[in-house]
Parts: sequence; C-alpha cells; structure tokens
Amino acid sequence: MPRISFYTRATKMWGSRNKPITNTISMETIRIALKLKTIAFIFGLFAFVGCATISNFDQQAYIYTTSVKVDALNVMELATTDFAAHSKEVKELQTQLQKIYEYEKNRPKNEITLKQWDILLDPEGHLLGGYLKRWETQKTLSKTFVTEAKKLVDKAFDQIAGLESKKIKASDI
Repeated sequence: MPRISFYTRATKMWGSRNKPITNTISMETIRIALKLKTIAFIFGLFAFVGCATISNFDQQAYIYTTSVKVDALNVMELATTDFAAHSKEVKELQTQLQKIYEYEKNRPKNEITLKQWDILLDPEGHLLGGYLKRWETQKTLSKTFVTEAKKLVDKAFDQIAGLESKKIKASDI
C-alpha cells in the first residue's frame, strides 16, 4: 500500500516547505478507522434502541390500577366513622394494593411506576398509606380532611394510570 505523507499533501495544498510534517498514514489505516467508527455507530444505535428505559404498556396493570383507585376512594370515604367498623374493608383494600404492587414489582423495566406505588403506599407519607395509618390511629377523620385527602390520592392514582396508558404498546413497536 502506498503511504500518503502529510508533508507532501501540505506542500501541494499550501505550497510551503517551512515546517515539514513527518506523520504518515496509510490508506489501510484510514479504512480501518472508518470501519471501526461505523461499527461503533451501529453498536451504539442498537444499544440505544434496544435499551428501553420503561416497560411497555400492560392492559392488566392499567385495569388493576383504575379498579383499585375506585375501591380506595370508596374506603377513604368511610373514614368519618370508626375505623374498627370498617377494618375488614381496609384489610381487603390493603390486600388488593399488595397484589398490584407485587405485579408491578415483577414487570421488567418498571422502576418508575414502582416508585410511584412506593410513594402512594408509604405509611409515613401523605397519600393512601399514610391516610390509612392515620385513620387507624385516630379512629375517625374529619369530613374536610377526608375530602382533601381523596383529591390527593385521586391525583396520585391518575398519575400512575396516566403513565401506564402513555407507555408504548407492543403493537406499536
């Protein structure tokens, strides 16, 4: 393979021999460099396309979320009366929530949705988990508190369902 000297090329282009350039690159080296760049680009493209950061849409998860939302808001409405009278309904709701959480936890690439569920169910937080704990501790809650808390929990469920509904459907891939 013939070698192309930068010095020769520079002399032809600029017509100067003041500062000779001694580096030379063969055409084979250039071809190899271009092949490597092409391979790196293709690999990067496949890595980008193949590494989705969020799970696909799951109709079952959407149905579970919207269904338990209705149940949760209905149970929350009961908090103006004594907790002991409704402990069975609360326990059933908590069981439903645990089932949904386990379902979501075992879906691949579902960390964002799982984090939303963590926030919603946190017993030390200000959404459903904290609401149920507070109701159990205080025995009854005021109508105003129940109304305002339901608005927050309703929005939290809407965000979870909204995220699920905006995920890419398998038929769109």
